[in-house]
Amino acid sequence: MNREMYLKDLMEAKYGTVRNFSEQIKVPYTTVRSILERGVLNAKMENIINICKGLGITPEQLYNFEDSIVANISKVAVRLTEKRQNNVYNFAKQQYNEQNNIISMPVKNEVKLYGAVSAGTGEYLLDNNPELVPYEGVVPEHDYAVIVNGVSMRPLFEDKQIIFVKKTFEARSGQVVIAYYDNQAYVKKYVNDEKGARFVSLNKSYDDMPIDETHETQIIGVVVL
Repeated sequence: MNREMYLKDLMEAKYGTVRNFSEQIKVPYTTVRSILERGVLNAKMENIINICKGLGITPEQLYNFEDSIVANISKVAVRLTEKRQNNVYNFAKQQYNEQNNIISMPVKNEVKLYGAVSAGTGEYLLDNNPELVPYEGVVPEHDYAVIVNGVSMRPLFEDKQIIFVKKTFEARSGQVVIAYYDNQAYVKKYVNDEKGARFVSLNKSYDDMPIDETHETQIIGVVVL
């Protein structure tokens, strides 16, 4: 994998699409696309700095990509599920603490779980009476948490994985959302392109769910990635 492909994968993993990423960092989409096509070495430093800030990496890591162990780790980590990425992060943090003779206790939190969302056949999401459950790892800023039932969103989410959600009734194409579809709750990728609006499973064994007048649909949140 070259550095441009690595950048594209990172953009899509964090923001859904390259266009969404360019809007987030306020750099024209045509500029970002040109950098990915023509190469990082031909780009203006100002644009490289903005891209790196948006991705949480440094220009030094990017320019030394082929020789960087950090980049090699990132190239693998970007393809992992969120749960496995957290495992990599926690292990790296443990190694850093051991290197500096820091003893840390495992992070244990409790989160309010508002029922289940389906990655397959549909669930009834609870509106009230959340269940307080233990959670090991970093809890991101969120409005509510739910548990995934099913495997249609593999490799991003595993069955029985807890995911965190920000409340919203709107989403950009490419974002992973929580949505009601014919009165049942799902976690899916929202796509709206020349083929129409639909909810998409990452596991290609599952059919797309069209958003049209024959189905009752409502987006109720965007998954925090």
